[in-house]
Amino acid sequence: MSGSGANPFVQFQESFTQDGNVYKYFDLPSIDSKYDSLPFSIRVLLESAVRNCDNFHVLEKDVQSILGWTPSLKQGTSDVEVSFKPARVILQDFTGVPAVVDFAAMRDAVRELGGNPEKINPICPADLVIDHSVQVDFVRSSDALTKNESLEFQRNKERFTFLKWGARAFDNMLIVPPGSGIVHQVNLEYLARVVFESDNSADGSKILYPDSVVGTDSHTTMINGLGVLGWGVGGIEAEAVMLGQSISMLLPEVIGYRLEGKLGPLATSTDLVLTITKHLRQLGVVGKFVEFYGPGVAELSIADRATISNMCPEYGATVGYFPIDENTLSYMRQTNRSEKKIDIIRQYLKATRQLRDYSLEDQDPQYTESVTLDLSTVVTSVSGPKRPHDRVSVSSMCEDFKSCLISPVGFKGFAIPQSSLAASGEFQWDDGKSYKIGHGSVVIAAITSCTNTSNPSVMLGAGLLAKNAVQKGLGILPYIKTSLSPGSGVVTYYLKESGVIPYLEKLGFDIVGYGCMTCIGNSGPLDENVVNTIEKNGLVCCGVLSGNRNFEGRIHPNTRANYLASPLLVIAYAIAGRVDIDFDIEPLGVDSNGKEVFLRDIWPTRSEIQDVEQKHVIPAMFQEVYSKIQLGSRDWQTLEVSESKLYPWSGISTYIKRPPFFESMTRTLPKLKGIEKARCLLLLGDSVTTDHISPAGSIARKSPAARYLSERGLTPRDFNSYGSRRGNDAVMARGTFANIRLVNKLASKTGPSTVHVPSGEEMDIFDAAERYAREGTPLVLVVGKDYGSGSSRDWAAKGPFLLGIKAVIAESYERIHRSNLVGMGIIPLQFLPGQSAETLKLSGREVYNIVLPEGELKPGQRIQVDADGNVFETTLRFDTEVDITYYKNGGILNYMIRKMLD
Repeated sequence: MSGSGANPFVQFQESFTQDGNVYKYFDLPSIDSKYDSLPFSIRVLLESAVRNCDNFHVLEKDVQSILGWTPSLKQGTSDVEVSFKPARVILQDFTGVPAVVDFAAMRDAVRELGGNPEKINPICPADLVIDHSVQVDFVRSSDALTKNESLEFQRNKERFTFLKWGARAFDNMLIVPPGSGIVHQVNLEYLARVVFESDNSADGSKILYPDSVVGTDSHTTMINGLGVLGWGVGGIEAEAVMLGQSISMLLPEVIGYRLEGKLGPLATSTDLVLTITKHLRQLGVVGKFVEFYGPGVAELSIADRATISNMCPEYGATVGYFPIDENTLSYMRQTNRSEKKIDIIRQYLKATRQLRDYSLEDQDPQYTESVTLDLSTVVTSVSGPKRPHDRVSVSSMCEDFKSCLISPVGFKGFAIPQSSLAASGEFQWDDGKSYKIGHGSVVIAAITSCTNTSNPSVMLGAGLLAKNAVQKGLGILPYIKTSLSPGSGVVTYYLKESGVIPYLEKLGFDIVGYGCMTCIGNSGPLDENVVNTIEKNGLVCCGVLSGNRNFEGRIHPNTRANYLASPLLVIAYAIAGRVDIDFDIEPLGVDSNGKEVFLRDIWPTRSEIQDVEQKHVIPAMFQEVYSKIQLGSRDWQTLEVSESKLYPWSGISTYIKRPPFFESMTRTLPKLKGIEKARCLLLLGDSVTTDHISPAGSIARKSPAARYLSERGLTPRDFNSYGSRRGNDAVMARGTFANIRLVNKLASKTGPSTVHVPSGEEMDIFDAAERYAREGTPLVLVVGKDYGSGSSRDWAAKGPFLLGIKAVIAESYERIHRSNLVGMGIIPLQFLPGQSAETLKLSGREVYNIVLPEGELKPGQRIQVDADGNVFETTLRFDTEVDITYYKNGGILNYMIRKMLD
């Protein structure tokens, strides 16, 4: 129980006894007869509200609002705000480092304002998995893994030391060391509880409640496949949850996605998720819950479901939820959860009607809207070349790529002139041979990302395809950068046990590390001969990866086209060496007898893969791997850390730096005022992602961040990535909007530049912001639709804050990013329907004045903007009263510090 007041629903608490322990839970069906009509995802929200109701953090009206959910609820017309307290928080290291930095800085601020710094601790359990640091530097060798992990430690020792300090300094925080796997896969296989069991100090009983989680990565939704409700939030919001705050959210619409039929013998879960992603993007599910139901769900393994849930951010929903069924409990057994635990979970779920049978239609709840997919219609697919929801059937891929080459520049176009369509170039390789590449040549092929590496069916499928290919005498060109980065040690275990590792290695798919790697842009360098040939000839070369993101500039600067594909197709396209191939009529090569070998000749069927999976993916593997996961490597074990509860900041560190967020903070609230005489730093179009905003990938040698590091004695080889330096605000501010593909309408060229309007000079974005700051000029952004789409990244809000941006005026926002802007005290304004920078004829060169009302701010009220006499109204995208409270405090962390001082 939590909160400061008595729980008004305590009379609905029931219990059962097992093995001498009393287990208490809230009997949700007895609260209201409407319960059985609620979607299963909404039932999790309801349970949290009932259990945590104290009329302080969570109000009784929150419970009634959730119980009042109806299919007729439509966001934007009858917005209902509720509070939700997740059971836990999960972080990865890139977002976890700034969270721990902020906690350390908050301790300092509390001390300086006269409070007790040790009051700053995670109240809600927090798990941090270090998975984003390792890069694909070494490939195609038996010691690639060792070399890459060694480099990872050399580059990140200071960060790792800081995180290990945090694990000791803060209570209720678990650190999973580097080299263990990808956060979402470790969450699925090890960290997830499905049903939480906590001690009740009042009477010694146990309290049962659904596992739920928010995480600092948008793909936290992967856990929905296990029946655990979870989604990504900004690092700022996650930190507040860690401090015991509830999430304020709008009660969502719930789209029922009915699955029927069975997947065909050649289709994979990757093909399915790419099909669903395109379908739901077209339907429009941003800000909504998607809940899967129907008899087809029972045909999918938990790994298949997790693959679908993983790409929830790509189809735009808040969650892609699969209610718990017996398959879920079987997966828990397979992954070595105890039989006793599973029995308790089953009892609890049955008692609260949260265990469903997908074959029974009378268990189907009501939904806002329902759509249906027949699994038998799914065909082999990829998505690209620049967006994850641009699905292309493999049978159409050849023609689609050719069309992209000549189409105007856009998500499906490169505008290659007719005279350059046959462009190509040759280079010498280490083997002394000359190789030729052209448009469509594959230069990166990566089996990567938790989207697929958590799924034994596609991983073993890739292994079987590799075996068949090698036995047919097929190979892969040596210049293609091939890599295999499993999401956990379990994957390596079953790939070895099934005997497919030697065949993967023969094709160049050696294990290179355990982490996100190529999927988040840690693809490492391409050979200079390849790079020079691409650049000299203006080639559209390709990356093929089993990931979930392929936004422009993300995978590698020299792969302008990137396609998401199943691990099997990654290998297939690598063997082909190009994406403009028609697998139906063009062979991959010839066998030792000179006979043509087609993809259909080496492709394993779904039943063949399942036979191998049932034999080799067993509980003992999970026991062996996860029993020692917290120990870490010898390098991790020998890291020495300070025993102090306050972090000893180093003035010369370029990795860990005390942030300036609280430097001018006072105990009392600052006076609310508007924004006067502001300038537009950037004028941007639609679909500006957090990849465009947040510093990510390598640090360009001529960038402001590079100059900062060089001034401190670092050479380019020591720059490391932006992700590794998220604990240093000076680096991150300089890398904000540093994406080479950023299109700023104020600038004359694509990339991280803008115009300092008063002088007319074009310069790096950070330099312009710094100049405006010296002049005392506040800044705004003017942008188009879907601003901030993509991964949840706190630096996509922290960075703009440090650049001096006070407000953003957009046509629409991605949910998490809007929340993060509020969390940093930045005002999100939205053009009225039908209006935009274009219709209002805004050039971005105006002086902007934003008037805030003298009275109380209200969610969604109209706010007037004056741009050089062009006066227009906008909607204030403070969606809840909590948003307004955070803004008045200067952000969510400032609010928490003042709360700790009360």
